[in-house]
Formats: sequence, structure tokens, C-alpha cells
Amino acid sequence: MTQPTNATHDLERMREGILSPSSFPSVVAIVLNWCSEQDTVDCIESLRRATYPALHILLVDNGSPDASGDRLHARFPDLSYLSTGANLGYAGGNNRGFERAIADGAEYILVLNNDTVVDPICVEWLVKTAQEANAALVSPKILYYDAPDTIWFAGGDFSALRVQGLHRGEGTKDSHAEAGSSPITFATGCCFLIRSSVVRRLGGFDESYFAYVEDTELSVRLSRAGERLLYQPRARVLHRIPRGRHTETPFQIRQRDRNRRRLSRTHLDPIHRLAFGAWFYLTRAVHFVRYTMRGAWPEAAAIWVGAFGSLQTAATPSDPVTRARVNE
Repeated sequence: MTQPTNATHDLERMREGILSPSSFPSVVAIVLNWCSEQDTVDCIESLRRATYPALHILLVDNGSPDASGDRLHARFPDLSYLSTGANLGYAGGNNRGFERAIADGAEYILVLNNDTVVDPICVEWLVKTAQEANAALVSPKILYYDAPDTIWFAGGDFSALRVQGLHRGEGTKDSHAEAGSSPITFATGCCFLIRSSVVRRLGGFDESYFAYVEDTELSVRLSRAGERLLYQPRARVLHRIPRGRHTETPFQIRQRDRNRRRLSRTHLDPIHRLAFGAWFYLTRAVHFVRYTMRGAWPEAAAIWVGAFGSLQTAATPSDPVTRARVNE
């Protein structure tokens, strides 16, 4: 995938079979900002180049203390705008967006990180796939922004042993060989299209997760309700995320492990909980020793709190909310 180009004519797209000449379902794209103004600008600009004719952008500011929400609102006065007034996390901020989008009559909602850039025909392919397959949720192919020929996400699978979503194809070259959609059991919160009717019936993100693993929990909940989750490789997104392993913050470590435990208690049967517990606490012990030997005390403390701390302890509005993947 290259950087987005100008849209082609509607008639040409219909002849290519991407669009149906019937009426277009309304789609609201939620762009959630928290102190990352330029990324948000780039994301919005890519959505404005989208070829889908019934796409509306909702800018949600998650209580940014740097006033970036106000500046973005002034820069894009034609967009719908919502300020949460506080950092509600990725889950809460998007849920406020869900509520607004549903109230505005959206048939589909596009969730995407503000550090993404979408291909102009991405939304068309997501909607086409959802319509033709009667899917509740459709995920695109996600590639690295700095290496657009390298895959970050090509569909995903929920691992009950590790209680996390595993990315298919991560780090491999994009061969462009995939032609059609395929079933998945995990959709990354980085980008997906979801039916509004499904959100009304089954709910959006679980806000107790605040950030991290909330997308896994939603995927599990939808799958167990019998809903179809699909991956569409022809819909393409670029994601600004470092390749390979990267340094995790104590916040990321704590949230990831705490929310894995929460998901295990909520959605796994006793046998799967036992298997997860054996894997989880053994690997947490290894990570705790590793951090301690390096003198990385905040990280070691985060491992301990994530593994043994209260599940009722919520993140605070001052905690950063990034979407970097943390899957140890």
C-alpha cells in the first residue's frame, strides 16, 4: 500500500464491483484524540479522501490536557465534535463515540486509532464485505506506516491459553495474494467496522478495561454471541507503530496483565482458567525476575500489580492511552 491517492469516479468504482449502485449505508468513523494532534490530523485527512460517499467523521477528544482537542475542533469545524471532558481510556472514549454515532443514525461505525492512515477505498471494502456476508464486524489488513509492504495485522485469533488476540502474518511481507474475506476470532481495536445494531444489542467496549485487551474482550463477546467476525485484505490501513519489540511502559504492563485476568474470570470456563493461570503466573515470574535483575523497578512493580493487584483498581485520567501492542 502506498500513501492514499485521489478517489476515482463513482461509476468506475461500481463497474469494478467495489460499490453497489443501491443506497449506501451510513458510516460514522470515530477518531479518538488524546494529546496526539498531528497524528489525528493525518488520520482525519486520510478519511476525508475516502471514496465511500456516506462516510461521516466524528472527532472525539478524550480530555486532552494540552488543548489539542480545541485546536482540532477549530481546524475541522465542519466535523462532528465531542469532548468527553476527561480521559476515559480507549474503551470509554470510543463508547461515547458509539453513543453519538448511534443517536445520529449510523448503520455502521468505524473504530480506528488516530495514528492510522486509511486507503481511500478501505471503507468501501469493509462495508461491502459486511453487507454481503451479514457480518457483525469486519477488520482490514493493517500494515506498518514506515514499511507499507510489511504486515502488522492480517486477521487474528483469540488464544484462550494466553488470553490475548494473536496477529496473523505479523512481520511478514505483504504478498497481495489474499483475494477474499476470511473468518477471525480476534479483531484489533486499531481498526474495524462494526454494525450499530450489534453495539446496541451487545454493547461496545467494556469500560472497566480502560485500555488494552478491551478489543480482545469485545471479540470474544461477539463470537460467543454467534456473530460473524471477518477479515478483508482488500481494505488496507497504515499504522504508525514500531516494528519488532519495543519498550513497554509500566502502565502498559499493568493494564495488559490486569485485563487478561479480568477477561479470564469473565469469559473462560474453569479448565481454561486453570490452564491460563499456570501459563500466566509462570511467565510473570520470569518477567519479574528479568526486570529485577536489570534494576527496572517500575516495570517489576507493574508486573507484580498486574498479576496480583485488585481487578477493581481503575486507571486514572492522567494515565496515557496509546495503542502500542503489548503481548508478553
